[in-house]
Amino acid sequence: DFKCEVCLKTFTTGSEIKRHYKIHTGEKTLKCAICLKTFSKKDSLAKHSKIHTGERDFKCDVCLKTFITASHLNEHCKIHTGERIFKCTVCLKTFIRAFHLTRHFKIHTGERNFKCDVCLKTFIRASELKRHCKIHTGERNFKCDVCLKTFIRASELNRHCKIHTGERNFKCDVCLKTFIIASELNRHCKIHSGERNFKCNVCLKTYSRKSSLVCHSKIHTEEINK
Repeated sequence: DFKCEVCLKTFTTGSEIKRHYKIHTGEKTLKCAICLKTFSKKDSLAKHSKIHTGERDFKCDVCLKTFITASHLNEHCKIHTGERIFKCTVCLKTFIRAFHLTRHFKIHTGERNFKCDVCLKTFIRASELKRHCKIHTGERNFKCDVCLKTFIRASELNRHCKIHTGERNFKCDVCLKTFIIASELNRHCKIHSGERNFKCNVCLKTYSRKSSLVCHSKIHTEEINK
């Protein structure tokens, strides 16, 4: 047998241990023929190649969604089982995936490692920074097939499309009024609860909606300009 001097793992052939050593040295000799990304393991390259081929061999028995790897399928299945084994030690919130917990924990530490080069605003996630940068570049890659309106985010497009489909999945338990998005329902519910979180700094009058406060504030602006 051949034993790795670094981690003491054993192999039956010299070629296997030679290939294994690349993990420790960081050597990546296997290259994707399409995007030229390099890998140290043959199976890692094979798994990566499925991104280009669209091959998704692992299917969820519940919702039939397909995945490239078994590990991705296993993580997905936790959505259906409700299994949440990763717990935040600060607020005890639980998560399905370890990286979700890691990302969440930055809320408590205040860690914001991703900075916009234009306005210097910082973000917890790289994806948030990337999405934010589109504000400066004007990039709007998501287009509505009906009215051709474009959006910066896919979520904005999905929400917009409900205007055309008439889909209103969020219902008020009090008056049964329906809404396209959850934020609209939450704002509406304040009418019933009497919650008024927006206060005028001048006269201290309170409102349930920010837009109402903005409209009210114009009264004071006009008084100053007279």
